[in-house]
Amino acid sequence: MIDRTSAEQAIEQAAERVVSLEAELEAAGHAATGGDDLALVRAALHAWVDTVVGAVASPGVGRVTLIHANGSQTKLASPELPYLLTRPVSFTTPQA
Repeated sequence: MIDRTSAEQAIEQAAERVVSLEAELEAAGHAATGGDDLALVRAALHAWVDTVVGAVASPGVGRVTLIHANGSQTKLASPELPYLLTRPVSFTTPQA
């Protein structure tokens, strides 16, 4: 038996939950949690992100809208991503 970390188990359980929920909607899903499958997914995501020419981060609604070079938009719902893409607020006055 392979000894897996709790993080690996949590990742696999999360992927299984998503695939299971999609199956209930009669929509097939594919989970990639390691190995060549995950490497392929990461490479495809990196290439896709490179097409982004603009982004609108809306932390208040937990959404990011990506604008791609071909004019299409992708909307991502995430509790974390909008904050990662937004500069922290500063209440100090910049020095002239």
